[in-house]
Amino acid sequence: MTARILIIAGSDSGGGAGIQADIKTVTMLGGFAMTAITAVTAMVLAQIDAVLDDLGVDAIKIGMIGNAETAHAVATRLSGLDCPIIFDPVMIATSGSLLADAETIAAFARLMDVASLVTPNLPELAALGGREAVLAHGCHVLVKGGHGEGATVRDELWSPAGMIAHLEAKRIETRDTHGTGCTLASAIACRMGQGYQVAQAFADGVRFVRLALLNAPGLGRGHGPMGHAAVRDFWDDDEPTPGIAFNQATVGARDYAASVSFYRTLGLRQIVDSPDNGYARFEADNQATFSIHAGAHIASGVIIYFEHPALDHWVAQLMSK
Repeated sequence: MTARILIIAGSDSGGGAGIQADIKTVTMLGGFAMTAITAVTAMVLAQIDAVLDDLGVDAIKIGMIGNAETAHAVATRLSGLDCPIIFDPVMIATSGSLLADAETIAAFARLMDVASLVTPNLPELAALGGREAVLAHGCHVLVKGGHGEGATVRDELWSPAGMIAHLEAKRIETRDTHGTGCTLASAIACRMGQGYQVAQAFADGVRFVRLALLNAPGLGRGHGPMGHAAVRDFWDDDEPTPGIAFNQATVGARDYAASVSFYRTLGLRQIVDSPDNGYARFEADNQATFSIHAGAHIASGVIIYFEHPALDHWVAQLMSK
């Protein structure tokens, strides 16, 4: 099932942040991006209602909200929805520009009340009263370290009960950081909409941002956009590309010992040896694997295995029906 992600945020004509970055991020992560662009309050609510009533939603990301009236209206409309809501309290841009007035910032309290996770940068977190003030709304908070000092960036994921995860990585020295906050919040929303728990969504979101930073196209004269479109076919070495992927093939074998000897002679490394079960697995130099299984039920056949990162979510859905 494709996760449906509703993004409620502003438009960035440069394409590096806002709705534009959100759509790119969700699309590259395999979700279906839907939008309500913040403008006149009545129009915002009409856009939200059109999506909720027609398409449904698996997660929601809220970005730049525009004004206090819209913040209150959106909070009222989203109250009671049973899906993850990720609120990126956009008020201070990467460049340092102020994007929300005092009345709008005060109204953010209503949005934090309905949010599952709030993702402020360090200046925004200070403007909201600090970590404990955000957690008092009953949500999780992601304390992002991108605006901190030093060669290492530390990101912390907190629940009202305490810190549940953190990540540390070498700071990527680049000027192409426009839209990092939008991208991270949308990546987390997409992953949670796909059924991942918040800690895994947090880790995947940070990874997506770092890959997009490393593959920035180098456009513009200031804080340039990231390379969302380049985050396509490569992830962490141990994580599959999102979507259904080939896992391995298991071929039948009539003589276990002879088959093991044959594949070893070909130069493959044997990584599982279970003669009692008639099962062995081999690995090639490029880390591709395949197996043999000696037994009447498979001796003349082949079994193909596939995998999907949202398998647990699918199983949970089927069990709930």
